[in-house]
Amino acid sequence: MPVTEIKNQDEFKTIINSGKPVVIDFWATWCGPCRVISPIFEKMAADPNHSGVEFYKVDVDKQQEISQEVGIRAMPTFMLFKDGNKAGDLLGANPTGLETLVKAAVSLA
Repeated sequence: MPVTEIKNQDEFKTIINSGKPVVIDFWATWCGPCRVISPIFEKMAADPNHSGVEFYKVDVDKQQEISQEVGIRAMPTFMLFKDGNKAGDLLGANPTGLETLVKAAVSLA
C-alpha cells in the first residue's frame, strides 16, 4: 500500500477508527531527518509482509489541529493507532525503532 497524506481532521478520525492498524508519519517539509527516513517508511509501506497495516503521513504545518490533538513535539514522530487508540509511538528518524513499531502494527492486524 502506498503512503497516503491525511488532508483534514475528519479524514484522520475516520482512518484511526477504521479497525485496522495504522502507522502515521508526522513530518514537516523543512525537517532534514524527516526527508532521510521518508524513503524507509515508504519501503516499509510497500513491503507485502506489512499488507495488513495502513501507512499515512501528516504534514504538521498543514494539519496543525491534528498535530496538536496527538501532542506532536518533534519531527519526525511516528504513531501507531488501532481502533482509535494510540498503540505505540517513535520519536526521531530511527530505522530500527520504526521497524519495531511496524512489527507491532503487523501483530495487531
